[in-house]
Amino acid sequence: MQNATAAAHFPPLAQETRTAIPTENAAYYLSRRPQTLRAWACMENGPLRPIRISGRLAWRVADLRSLLNGEGV
Repeated sequence: MQNATAAAHFPPLAQETRTAIPTENAAYYLSRRPQTLRAWACMENGPLRPIRISGRLAWRVADLRSLLNGEGV
């Protein structure tokens, strides 16, 4: 039941039209917890680098697609 709710809340990454998405969305697509992505941002040691918009983290959709396709960032 939880997966159905998440799937309804998060469209497939291929259909994402925004250039950057919030941490919770990026974590869903990467199958990680949001706090893991926040740690990557803080320690600057993860496979992705976020951008900051008004003090909040955002993750580039193009970077997510590259990482998930095995192309690296």
